[in-house]
This record gives sequence, structure tokens and C-alpha cells, in this order.
Amino acid sequence: MKDVSNATRASRPSAYPKKKPSPYGVSKSSRRQSPLYPPHSLVRKTPRAAKAELIAQRQRHLQISALRREGIYLEEEYHEEIRAYMHEMERLTMCSISSMDQQPEIRWHMRPCLVDFLVELHFMFRLRPETLYLTLNIIDRYVSKRVVYVKHYQLVGCAALWIAAKFEDAKERVPTVHDLAQMCQETYDESAFIQMEGHVLSTIQWALGHPTAESWLRIFCCGPIMEEQKVQHVARFLMEITLFYREFVQYPSSAIAFGALTLARYLCGKGRRLFEETEECLEIVDHLDNRLAKHANELSETLVKKYSYAFYSKAATFTLQFYLQGGRFQRQPLVTLPMTPVRTYSSKVCTPMSVSTTASDFSDDMPATPTSPILSSDAFSGSYMSDDKENLPSPKFEPVLNKQLIEQVPEQFLPHDFVTYQRQALHNLNVSSPRPAMVS
Repeated sequence: MKDVSNATRASRPSAYPKKKPSPYGVSKSSRRQSPLYPPHSLVRKTPRAAKAELIAQRQRHLQISALRREGIYLEEEYHEEIRAYMHEMERLTMCSISSMDQQPEIRWHMRPCLVDFLVELHFMFRLRPETLYLTLNIIDRYVSKRVVYVKHYQLVGCAALWIAAKFEDAKERVPTVHDLAQMCQETYDESAFIQMEGHVLSTIQWALGHPTAESWLRIFCCGPIMEEQKVQHVARFLMEITLFYREFVQYPSSAIAFGALTLARYLCGKGRRLFEETEECLEIVDHLDNRLAKHANELSETLVKKYSYAFYSKAATFTLQFYLQGGRFQRQPLVTLPMTPVRTYSSKVCTPMSVSTTASDFSDDMPATPTSPILSSDAFSGSYMSDDKENLPSPKFEPVLNKQLIEQVPEQFLPHDFVTYQRQALHNLNVSSPRPAMVS
């Protein structure tokens, strides 16, 4: 056999000479593939369009780089998978508002008192925003499954805050049992917090991966449309208002976040995202609009003070001024197409629907909160178990807060310095608001 080497093959003259490179940089074969639609690189753009596209790309790159410096990553490759998983977890971690209505002692007018106490506690320990929303979700799920007495309501709230802080915040930020006992003026023993923590976790089956409204707002504001800082602050103020009242408990956190963002964009004079709005979103906007228009003076003073600082662009002052001056949210009417008139016939007989209500049994469906000798509940064992409990006077609930431990925090540390030490919130720091220097 002949040994034909590569050199021999290369030296052998070929019957077909090599193709010369195209002077236009594109071969004829590639041009034949799409004669009507040339590649994007061959489309000639005007200088103005090319400059505008370059500026938009640079702005997007700068925004993403700024968010990454703050510890926020957009995960654009898995964006749809992340949202689908969050929607699934959102459905699994919803509370039952009908079960909460069946509580023998807990009433809805007690909820603002507890939330106000937790907002002040959350503000004092400088915890992350997600911690507050996860705290209320844990409380609602626990109250949906257990009978909670009034004297234990504040204990459940503190235990839920303790669990949420361990899940969301850094170790040095989590309050200790001694701190919680002092904030409650020694109303509960330190062992009561540990006992309640274990019982709450077992009741909710250790499911803590709840997608909060704060995490949904971050997704909505960091998408293709980068929201301004003031819009984000107003949306956060509106979202925290929803934690206080019953009409918002039934909605998922994604709808709460987008409803607050929709109203915030309207208040700040921005355009609406009509194609993304859902019926739930508009219902939340209507509830917020009615609440602020009719009961603006009844909002939590702690919450209003918290969002009155320049750090939050004075979102509370801006929002309350709009509604105190008579402003309201106006829905943009959609353009309706002309339709052929249809003749309608009215029915002569109308049968009214009957509504029957049955009394609820609390014996087996909702087991009571277990008590230790320190937390005996004999005084409330059989007080409000009657079927006609709506006509009975409800017990009074006033969370105990040790005001002596809440010191006047210097202005340069307000309202939250967790942005210096942990994964920062979505908004950028306001230059006009002083803050402590970062430790390198």
C-alpha cells in the first residue's frame, strides 16, 4: 500500500479551486437562505436610532451593575421558572380567612394593635423588610389552625417575629429571648417564647418559604421597567398598610405587591401597565383607595412616622397629602367596540336565594394553643364558646410594649441600617439622608 501523507495531499493539484471570500463579508449561500429578511447586522440604522439603542444598553448595564453591587441579582436566565415556583409556593402558604373568622376570642379589630406593635419592634431591631411580611404570614397561618386566646395573641406575634428573623436576617440581627421578654415588660416568661416557637413551627409544618410581597415587588421593579426610587417607596408604604386590615388577607402576596405598585405609579404620575393588571390587582387598588380616602387619619402613627423620613422619600407625607386634598384613583376606561343591539326579555318570576348559616364547632377542628403552668388559660376556658358569639362583648387586647427600651435613635441611623450590613433592599440610598459609613 502506498503511504499517502498530508504533505502529498496538500501538494496535489485540486480540480476545484477554493472559493474566494465574498467582498461583502457574507457568502452567497447564506444570502440565499433568507433573501427577503437579511440578518440584523446588515440592516442599516440611522445614526439617531443607533445612538439611542447604545444609550439604552448602557443604562441597562449600569442599572444591573448597581443592583449587583447591592447584592441583588436578577437571574434573567431563570426568570420564568422562578416566578412559576413563587406562584406555587404562594398558593401553598395561604391562610384561611374563614377559619380566622371562627376564632372565639380573637377579633379583627385587635389585628391593627398587634401589627402596630410588630412594626415598632421590627423598626427598632432594624430587620429586613421581608421579615415583617413573613411574620404576619406565619401568624395568619397559625391562627387559621389553632384557637388562640387573647392573652397569648402577643406571644404568638413575638414568636412569629423571632422565627421570621432567624429565617430572613443575619445572626447578629436576630433578637434574643431576653430582648423579647423585656419588650413585653416581662408579661411572658422566657421559656414561653421557646415553647411557642416550637408549637408554631410544628403547626405550620415548618413551611417558611413564603414569597413575600417585598420579594414580588423586587421582581416587578427590576424587570424590563426599572421603577424610580420614589415609586418604590410609595409602593412599600401602601404594602405595609395592607398588613393591618382584614380585606387584604384573602389576596396573594403577588397581587398585593402589584396592586400597591399600580397605585404608587398613579400617585407619582406614571403610566399604568394595563396589559399586566388583573382583576385582583384592581380590587386591591380600590380597597387601598377607599381606605386612604375615608380613613386617612386612622392610619398607624408608627407606620406614618416610619415612612416620613427622607430615606423613604417621605412616601407617607406625599400619599396622605394627595388623599387629604380630595384626590382619588381614576380607572382608565377601555375603548369599547360598537356591538349589534340584542333584545333582552325580563323574567316575570324571580326566586330569591336563601342563605343559611350554621354554627361552627370548635371542639375538634381547631385545637387550642397548648399552655404551660405559666400560661394557664383557665380564665378563658369556657367564656366565649357560645354559638351567638357575635352578640357577646369581645375581650380587650392591648399589646404591652416597654417604651423605656425604645431609645431615641440618632438621625444618621434612621430608619434602617440593615442596608449597610446585609443584602440591601431594592431602593438606592437617598443621598440627602445621612447614614453610617460602611466598614471595609
